[in-house]
Amino acid sequence: MKWKYNDGGRKKAGYKGETGDCATRAISIATMKPYQEVYDEINEIAKTERISKRKKGKSSARTGVYKRTFKKYLEEKLGWKWTPTMLIGQGCRVHLTEKELPKGILIVRVSKHYVAVINGIIHDTYDPSRRNTRCVYGYWTKE
Repeated sequence: MKWKYNDGGRKKAGYKGETGDCATRAISIATMKPYQEVYDEINEIAKTERISKRKKGKSSARTGVYKRTFKKYLEEKLGWKWTPTMLIGQGCRVHLTEKELPKGILIVRVSKHYVAVINGIIHDTYDPSRRNTRCVYGYWTKE
């Protein structure tokens, strides 16, 4: 799968260095919304999260977003739809490769990472495909 460097507007928003903002980046790239707007909206939703024994902290647009917060933002606020590609006990059936993903604008969830894929091209700060062997848990598409 081809890869194109894209920071989602992070540098333009005034941020420097490396961080764990893949969720913010992927949403910004796929929705074409300004990075700072996505960053602020995710952090606003994170304020409503509860901390528990299993969930020690709250989501952060800068350092990582929990699955529920990601879902709340994409599904409820932006109207995107989740398509699972792997179920519990099923094993990996779809990989981060052009042949196994549909065309269009996707936000793909892989292990510990979200990545924007636009018409078969990965848009991210690095190539997370692991030479087309990385397993896809599912992907988001605009309804």
